[in-house]
Amino acid sequence: MSGRKQFIQQIGLMAGAFSVNSLFNQLHAAEISSANNKVKNLSPINVATDEDYWSVIQQAYTVSPNIINLNNGGVSPSPRVVQEAVERYNKLTNEGPSYFMWEILDQGREPLREKLASLAGCNKEEIVINRNATEALNTVILGLDLKAGDEVIGCKLDYPNHMNAWKQRAMRDGIVYKQLNFNFPVENDDEIVAAFENAITPKTKIIHVTHVINWVGQILPVRKISDMAHRHGLEVVCDGAHSFALLDFKIPDLGCDYFATSLHKFLSAPIGSGMMWIRQDKISKIWPLLANGDPRGTNIRKFETLGTRSFPIEQGIGEAINFQLAIGNKRKEERVRYLKNYWAEQVINIPRVKIKTSLKSAYSCAICGVSIDGIGPRELERILFNNYKIHTVPIDYENVSCVRVTPHVYTRLPELDKFVRAIGEIAAKK
Repeated sequence: MSGRKQFIQQIGLMAGAFSVNSLFNQLHAAEISSANNKVKNLSPINVATDEDYWSVIQQAYTVSPNIINLNNGGVSPSPRVVQEAVERYNKLTNEGPSYFMWEILDQGREPLREKLASLAGCNKEEIVINRNATEALNTVILGLDLKAGDEVIGCKLDYPNHMNAWKQRAMRDGIVYKQLNFNFPVENDDEIVAAFENAITPKTKIIHVTHVINWVGQILPVRKISDMAHRHGLEVVCDGAHSFALLDFKIPDLGCDYFATSLHKFLSAPIGSGMMWIRQDKISKIWPLLANGDPRGTNIRKFETLGTRSFPIEQGIGEAINFQLAIGNKRKEERVRYLKNYWAEQVINIPRVKIKTSLKSAYSCAICGVSIDGIGPRELERILFNNYKIHTVPIDYENVSCVRVTPHVYTRLPELDKFVRAIGEIAAKK
């Protein structure tokens, strides 16, 4: 055995996230495995309503009992196993940063890339590990070879950071950035696809599509949009910040050319972790956001020339993947959709209350907007927090005016019951 390998074993690094001695196996595997065995003959939809099963998952989180967090669309808490992995690697790093970071932890990126690729259903040579969807999409948007007059079609309800990246390209390079608008919810795929198709001209090069609209949770038919775009010879950039590790899909299923997500949302990975996917035959054409020695190369790693980064955060992603796989993608999707419908179906008939999101499974999952006539979004958000300690997000943007509510797998039904009571009480007061 080499001296280095022996040393690594001595300090415990061989017990990484993907070994039999992973922290997940030490902390949660037995309990979740037992829970899984009890529901193994049930469909994901039936498991979604099994509170005994989900109580096991809930116990893996360390969320504050002092507030009810219904803003998991922004950033989600990590389960305890992910937190402990980050702490473990952070302590190790500080015992000798330049050695443990570059000589030891840096070697963990390739196994992590492989596991992320497996979860995403793609080739590991198409996966980039970065910090969030904004960084990933800015890499693609600012890295595409576009010239003055080239047109890009997006939507006014895309995420602001990504719209701003396209606007910067318009200011800097003279491209034409066209934005559609929709009055969501829209429960007709053909209507959405047609809106994008009708905006295409001979100068159009790119369609930018958001898989799940962050403001109100509308799910867009990305595959249908991609197929249509490719028939016109266009490329598709997809923002999957609110879909990855929540909806049960594989990235290639979407048919897009570029995809980005934030892993600290529904994967519950460490805060400040993200992923980019670029179809392998497109890698060489994208300039890295941060300069690399081979900017036109075909190696996906050219996009990871970040320099010093948080290795503990990066390695903590592995334990989040373990946690995700233990639950199962489809079970998670159905549970979170059930939680959204659980509260929304109770408030939808309360006088003055309006739901701003479709409750059909094809068009929404976790995120749902709610408003009360006569009460602005910011006032409603303030009342919910000050009077009930319920944390939500006020949305007052374009044609969307509501409070955004997003549960996660750790959310308990009594918390949603309190939210339903709060909405009813607030609606009855004015």
